[in-house]
Amino acid sequence: MSEWDTRKEQASTWFKTLRNDICAEFEAIEAELADGPKADQKPGIFERTDWQRDNIDEPNESGSILKGGGEMSLMRGRVFEKVGVNISEVHGIFADEFASRVPGADESKGAFWAAGISLVAHMQSPLVPAVHMNTRMIVTSKGWFGGGADLTPIFPDDEDTRTFHDALKECCDSHDHSYYEKHKEWCDRYFFLPHRNEARGVGGIFYDYLDSENWADDFAYTQDVGKTFLSVYPEIVRKHMNRSWSDEERDYQLVRRGRYVEYNLLYDRGTQFGLKTGGNTDAILMSMPPEVKWP
Repeated sequence: MSEWDTRKEQASTWFKTLRNDICAEFEAIEAELADGPKADQKPGIFERTDWQRDNIDEPNESGSILKGGGEMSLMRGRVFEKVGVNISEVHGIFADEFASRVPGADESKGAFWAAGISLVAHMQSPLVPAVHMNTRMIVTSKGWFGGGADLTPIFPDDEDTRTFHDALKECCDSHDHSYYEKHKEWCDRYFFLPHRNEARGVGGIFYDYLDSENWADDFAYTQDVGKTFLSVYPEIVRKHMNRSWSDEERDYQLVRRGRYVEYNLLYDRGTQFGLKTGGNTDAILMSMPPEVKWP
């Protein structure tokens, strides 16, 4: 087994472990709900669906060849209206047009490998913020990590924002003191809706093409981003989940969710990557909220 094969196996195993830990924690939150409009409902549990593309050798509609697969974990509950925690490990050949935009893909003749975890949670309560987290490893003739986490409250809470960012800063600073400001600014720039001239939420961190020439350090940072998310987000959920909300607050939540849809369909690179490489459409679009409205 080559050094890169070992690295791929380590990364893929980590994404599965993180998925398992997150799903267990979110199910525990579901069981803990004690008050509020949904407290009399049955706690949600995750349902897992496997998908595979191993038998496909012909290019898809975009000209890419994709093999491998993944697993969708989806829960519809009384705290989490809809939360998806997906993992995947895929490989194949990029179409020429797409390969030209991916570092190292020209040199690898389009060959690539990618694995990662992707999470989006839309909450029953408009007082509990939605959240997104993903981390991934991609290999062409080069190898790198990317990902991050960002918070999207319906009604921003300064203390929640501070708690979320303080945890991410501590995570970043434990690896490189330049990471937080750099990755925070990248997040603010990336999760922005130009057509509305507004941010999608209150930010977090985002990074891509992380290749410091020390793979172990980059992997450790990526692991800590996931661990930090698993520590801080449940704290914020538990703080608000037992509070009641009004019909007016719920209506506003549905309108604000429209921004999430607009961003993911118009600008999100992960969505574009998945669709252009022939990934599982349901898994790619699991980020869509279960209910939304536009004024």
